This record gives sequence, structure tokens and C-alpha cells, in this order.
Amino acid sequence: MGTKLNWVGTDALFAHPSFVSGAARVLDLGGTFDDYNRSRGEEDADVRALQGDWLAVGADMQMAIDTVTK
Repeated sequence: MGTKLNWVGTDALFAHPSFVSGAARVLDLGGTFDDYNRSRGEEDADVRALQGDWLAVGADMQMAIDTVTK
């Protein structure tokens, strides 16, 4: 089991705009600033989303185990 997975997170496909970008979106009536992180394809996006979801489940389970064993 020596493979370590990198944390992907459940919001991996969403962009994280800066404050300035967020402020500019207020004036962007045409939606030209809408941007999302891109994947190579649907399958890649699904794999990344599922990986992030299961990593979150694993982190929650680990936190529960740590709480119970204290």
C-alpha cells in the first residue's frame, strides 16, 4: 500500500478567485470572468472528484477514530 495520494479536495474543479477578481465580477454583467479549473476530459474530472470525495470520507473516519480512541 505504499502509494500516497495527494489531497485533491471536494472543490478541485472550482476556481478560487482573489479578492480583486471577486470585486471585478460585480461589474461583469456578461459573465466573462466565470472560470473553472479544467480537466483533460469527463473521465479525468470524475476520477478527481471521486478521489477527493473518498479522501474526505477517509479524513472524517480518521477524525472519528481518533476521537473515540482518546
